[in-house]
Amino acid sequence: MIQEYIQSTPTIDFNHPAVQEFVNKHSGNDNNPVKQAVSLYYAVRDGIRYDPYSIDLTVEGLRASTTIINGRGWCVAKAILLAACCRSLNIPARLGYADIRNHLSTKRMREQMKTDVFYWHGYTSIYLNGKWIKATPAFNIELCRKFNLKALDFDGTGDSIYHPFDLSGNRHMEYLYDRGDFDDVPIDSIIATFQKEYVFDDLPEKTDFEKDVENEVSG
Repeated sequence: MIQEYIQSTPTIDFNHPAVQEFVNKHSGNDNNPVKQAVSLYYAVRDGIRYDPYSIDLTVEGLRASTTIINGRGWCVAKAILLAACCRSLNIPARLGYADIRNHLSTKRMREQMKTDVFYWHGYTSIYLNGKWIKATPAFNIELCRKFNLKALDFDGTGDSIYHPFDLSGNRHMEYLYDRGDFDDVPIDSIIATFQKEYVFDDLPEKTDFEKDVENEVSG
């Protein structure tokens, strides 16, 4: 069963030169899988900016190499990238999904989505020291600071999932439903859910998530 979680897939394209370069740069000098996974987690978390406006539910749009080239991605894309990085080092990794109630959003997102439930939120599950450990590299540290959130740390020994409250004690994330783990991203299932649950038009071209975040924080 572990074997399928170290293979390349259409989206987990760890043989791509961009992914190989990223791994070589950020996996550290220690061959210990835990230390490598931790180092890669922070590289993906902070080196790739979180951008929920960049959703592209195609194989090309979700590829790990595409996320590196773009330098940004939403939670699913960043989870795929972390899985690709781990698999490239023969560290088993799979893709986990859950429906969450997200209290971190922008005015534009609320107006477009008409809900605060994020379906198919993505994270990475990494096999380290004989057990599967969840790692959520979505929110880069700059974003967390702007929204007064505690950034998610990862030490390779325990699950790294969203905190229920922010640093001010306000509601942050609620996990509603666990959709399980997959060897590759279930694109068709995600599209079907989005079409059923979301009623929004395409975001205007050249929409800047980070600018919207700044406007949200400033009131």
